[in-house]
Amino acid sequence: MSEELVIRQCSPTMAGIKSGNLFTCPAQSRAELTTCLREWNKRLLPRGVKILPLKFTENRALIYMYRPHRLQKDWQSEQAQAILRERQYPTEHVEKCVRELISRLNTRANFPHEIGLFLGYPPEDVRGFIQSKAQGAKCVGTWKVYGDEETARRQFALYEKCTGIYQGIYRRGGLSDKLIVRER
Repeated sequence: MSEELVIRQCSPTMAGIKSGNLFTCPAQSRAELTTCLREWNKRLLPRGVKILPLKFTENRALIYMYRPHRLQKDWQSEQAQAILRERQYPTEHVEKCVRELISRLNTRANFPHEIGLFLGYPPEDVRGFIQSKAQGAKCVGTWKVYGDEETARRQFALYEKCTGIYQGIYRRGGLSDKLIVRER
């Protein structure tokens, strides 16, 4: 798993402006990827960030980088709590919810669309996506928007700008460790 891939896919989470990012990467060997993720976590954990595999498929893995403390804040809203409770997530602890998400991704036929909450998407947009079966969004960017379109468009632009800046720094020889903002 290359640093360039992680920076391209996870810059907003690395920068501390997003709760989580999800991406797929080649995974010829589960053991090799696990070793790689351990090395990443040695750099990330002191800054309040984690990275882990959510699911392995044939030669690919679904990877999740996230900020547990930020997720905890996101999930304090009544709307987020309601979505998680309706789907029987153990809302008392972020890590238990992440383990439940991993279980659902690996054992259920239906995709858990509440995953948007794990990525920092607004609860109204997650609920709108689930209820409308992904139809009728006001706009589409990082996610499908059913609520506040103006705020979402600003977030999309912020994430895009962050990713561009991070990629530029990395291409000019910047160290990825310097791009991981410490949790406050």
